[in-house]
Amino acid sequence: MSSLEKIQQNLRILRMPTAVQVVGDLFAIASRETWTFEAFLGELLEQEMEGRLQRRLERLQKASHLPAGKTLANFDQENLPLQLRRQLTQLCTGEFVGRAENLLVFGLPGRGKTHFAAAVGHALIQAGYSVLFTPTYRLVDELLRAKRDLMLEHELRRLDTYEVLILDDIGYVQQSRDEMEVLFTLLAERYERRSVIITSNLVFSQWEQIFKDPMTTAAAIDRVVHHSVIVEFGKEIPSHRAQEAAQRSQQQPPEQK
Repeated sequence: MSSLEKIQQNLRILRMPTAVQVVGDLFAIASRETWTFEAFLGELLEQEMEGRLQRRLERLQKASHLPAGKTLANFDQENLPLQLRRQLTQLCTGEFVGRAENLLVFGLPGRGKTHFAAAVGHALIQAGYSVLFTPTYRLVDELLRAKRDLMLEHELRRLDTYEVLILDDIGYVQQSRDEMEVLFTLLAERYERRSVIITSNLVFSQWEQIFKDPMTTAAAIDRVVHHSVIVEFGKEIPSHRAQEAAQRSQQQPPEQK
């Protein structure tokens, strides 16, 4: 076994896969350019750290279940008010996550709430935060199954490993008291500890449709509003779906309209 192979073997034992890949090339470069030992070792460790960071971001991205196309780069900000564009930039830094604050995104259907929340989620992952994106109804179904199987506490602990939980379309959860109870439990567990991003086409005065009774509704609102950032997609923002439908109609040949 050559000296290089022995070094690569030891790097594998130390779980330094990037260093294993690049050490041979770095040896050649270091010899050709007469690097000092400190320069060689520093470059080797820097590339290993960069590789670890990239692998971590890839794991976070895969675990997030974020819609792949709903990124900040693909988000049409042209129709957003200036204040909202500035707010989006600030949210993408992740400072609100460090303070365990929530982000509440309200607006009519088709205004871009989901894309807005997902774009923030993608940016947070690049900043190193763990994120989970889920339609609210799907997560509630999972919590109900966990409760039925006496595993609700275990499921809540699993969700607690995510620094940010994105609940998309919370307004569609309005079927039963059991759904209300597990959703309220989740929000209460994360209160002042972990961040929640919620999108909804229901304003707070309509949340009794979700939580069924005034006291529970008030308690839920209190927990999500306290330490929160509120974003509103008003009527001045056109519907993306309506715009897309109009564009498709204009692109069709006259005989197909």
